[in-house]
Amino acid sequence: MARSPIAEWPDPDTLLVVEDDDALRETLAQTLGTMCRQVRTASSLAEAVRECAQVSPQLVLLDLGLPDGDGSELLRQLRGVTDVPIIVLSGRDDEDEKVAILDAGADDFISKPCGAAELQARVRGQIRRAAISHASRAWSVLTVDGVEIDLQQQRVVRRGELQRLTPTEWSLLRALVLHAGRPMSPRQLWDIVWDREFGDFATHVRVHITHLRRKIEPDASMPRLIITEPGVGYRFNAPS
Repeated sequence: MARSPIAEWPDPDTLLVVEDDDALRETLAQTLGTMCRQVRTASSLAEAVRECAQVSPQLVLLDLGLPDGDGSELLRQLRGVTDVPIIVLSGRDDEDEKVAILDAGADDFISKPCGAAELQARVRGQIRRAAISHASRAWSVLTVDGVEIDLQQQRVVRRGELQRLTPTEWSLLRALVLHAGRPMSPRQLWDIVWDREFGDFATHVRVHITHLRRKIEPDASMPRLIITEPGVGYRFNAPS
């Protein structure tokens, strides 16, 4: 039997679970403890900030309803200083709120309740994409209208300002560049970038494409690099 490609990626060293419900926090820690050396936990925003500063986790599993504030506050704080994968785990099911959370920098959104197998699969998927994002790849440098994209160095500079891309955004950009000139459907991008069956692929792809355009397009309102193909999906239009 062929070995699963997922199994070839090393498990994470340290994860952080931010959840105020004691029983659920313990359950999540036990579930993730089977796939990493250390699971740190926090029950409030203040504790989560201290843990992030002390241990630098490789992934954060974040609840939104915390006793000293909303978890989205921590999400925005973390995105200002780190690109580690952040998975939001919440009982909220409003689509607009999910879009806002993904747009704020979350790499994934899981609705409660969530089974152990799905949670582990999603965590492994984010860790794998983060590893790919930091791996050395021989990519060319693209320059168009004051925007420089260097996929080898993981560097995007637009009008002289460095843009911070999350691991998911880097994976999405690579997928588009690899298939430059060919339209990619949301389902195809979901299969390549997220590599799993769980989740709302249309919403995830749409939100991350929008976020990516804001960082790499000379003018996000008039995309030149990531083109929408009506009824099909998206095409990366590499400049000659």
